[in-house]
Amino acid sequence: MSDPVSGLPQERVTHKHGDRLLASLARGTWPRLTVAAAAAVASAAAALALPAVLAAAVDAVFTGRETQNAAVRLALVLAVATGAEIVGGVAGAASTASATAALRLRFITHLLALDVREARRTPTGELINRLVSNASVTGRTPVTLVDMAVGTLTSIGGVVALFMIDWRVGAAFLIGVPAAIVVMRMFVTQVSGLYDDYQNAQGRLAARLTDALAGIRTVRASGSADREITRVLGPLTDMSHAGHGLWRAQARGVWRITLLLPLIEVAVLGVTGLGVADGRLEPGQLLAAAGYAALGLGFVEQLDALMNVAYARSAARRISDVLAVPAQAPGGRPLPDGPGALSFRRVTVMREGAPLLDDVDLDIPPGALVAVVGRSGVGKSTLALLAGRLTDPDRGQVLLDGHPLPDIDPGSLRSAVAYAFERPALLGGTIASAIAYGVPSTGPGADDVRDIRAAGDVPETGDVPETGDVLEAARGAHIDAVVRRLPQGYDTPADGAPLSGGEFQRLGLARALVRHARLTVLDDATSSLDTATEAQVTHTLVERMRGRTRLLIAHRAATAARADLVIWLDGGRIRARGTHEELWRDPAYRSLFCAEPTGGDPGTAQPPGDSTQEEPCPARP
Repeated sequence: MSDPVSGLPQERVTHKHGDRLLASLARGTWPRLTVAAAAAVASAAAALALPAVLAAAVDAVFTGRETQNAAVRLALVLAVATGAEIVGGVAGAASTASATAALRLRFITHLLALDVREARRTPTGELINRLVSNASVTGRTPVTLVDMAVGTLTSIGGVVALFMIDWRVGAAFLIGVPAAIVVMRMFVTQVSGLYDDYQNAQGRLAARLTDALAGIRTVRASGSADREITRVLGPLTDMSHAGHGLWRAQARGVWRITLLLPLIEVAVLGVTGLGVADGRLEPGQLLAAAGYAALGLGFVEQLDALMNVAYARSAARRISDVLAVPAQAPGGRPLPDGPGALSFRRVTVMREGAPLLDDVDLDIPPGALVAVVGRSGVGKSTLALLAGRLTDPDRGQVLLDGHPLPDIDPGSLRSAVAYAFERPALLGGTIASAIAYGVPSTGPGADDVRDIRAAGDVPETGDVPETGDVLEAARGAHIDAVVRRLPQGYDTPADGAPLSGGEFQRLGLARALVRHARLTVLDDATSSLDTATEAQVTHTLVERMRGRTRLLIAHRAATAARADLVIWLDGGRIRARGTHEELWRDPAYRSLFCAEPTGGDPGTAQPPGDSTQEEPCPARP
């Protein structure tokens, strides 16, 4: 499979994006990384100097000359090595923390900038796994690469020092190097693919666990805990297979390396010992050769670092998969004042290759209450998301007061459009903060993409007093009395408030009312209310919000009856538009809300839909 942009194989594109991500992390933490690199170089220099200084000290002891100077040089080298290790450890930890934090910020910022449909394609548990685990692994990579580079230079320095002792000693070392390099290359190639398999299985397990916890009531009510446990733990088979593969690869690599290293060291020491016996080399040089041979073999010790890099590249590719999804390009123009006229121009939205909305042309009059009705799956909620640019159409254009939404500055658009959803996520901390969420001086609490995107950019979470607009909005949504009955009132934590589904919906509606936006979009935001409460809330929508444009996704006839205009969606297109009373004459329209009586006029067959309805259609709306 090829990438549609570059034409390269998808696997190569993914690897390229992952490597670019690692490079960007190094650039982003260069001050701390530079300190860590300098400390690593100092430590390497001390390590290279140590065998020579130690050899000189041994020779000084044998000859009795300059023993004090040799001891001072040895102490100085040891001090430099110790200091460099301490500084390098602190700078490396700081660089890793900075890179990980920057990567997580970049990931979550990009995720929340995505089209809502794109943001929800990847399961939540999978995204959490990438944000937490994969980002942590990837963030350590710049420091690991610096250590590998310095370690490789140290190894080269050790080999050069062996040749400086005697070319025969250096040649003895190089004889075994090619075999060690081949073994290391084979090992890294094997583990890279296994790491990909392991992390993919880990992500699937996290996604399934998140789904199971979200549906815990259904699991408990259906008595299907055992079956759900089996489903959640299903990826463990793939994880086990990949994990055992990693162990086997490590076992094969380790025994080969373990066999090669002593052979190389024995060869070096044997040649050096012959040189000492022949009088060509000093006794201290035998000790130096042993030290430099160990440094020269340090490249083999990079095997663990190579494994970490292979693991990090796999993690970086998983993060890059999300970062590579194009985010919505923000507009740059402020939105002038306007009455709230909303227009859809030949709007088409595709889903799985088929049109969900097909060439929709629609004008929402400013200040009107417009209800959108239709059967499930015809694109009502998608139309609502389009209205505030929570998603973009595949073709066509959406305009607010004549201005294309993609051209409008996000802050201006968020101020102009307010949302209330069927299942609102109450973000912001307390109930007061949740109502005022998205209004300047209040802030976010957590994790629902639609609500975060609908609220816009806001500062840190803060307490909101029980005065002014918050109370007015709560009263308008008829939730004020309910909140005041709670032990902590408006200071009650929103995520633990003992409220029903309908009461949560009213809080979500209050959150939309407090915005005083020119356009308010209600996506089935009253579906859980009882009839009496819905009538009260509808009165608020009709009377107290008069003059502001309201787009309402409706499922009840009583709600549609209060609207100034009803838009009837069917098959992704607008089947009809008009008042509820006008459309009620059509039996197919009536069947959206109630059952046609059986045995009626054979010429007015009931359209497809739910086969059973609780109440028959009345003669008049």
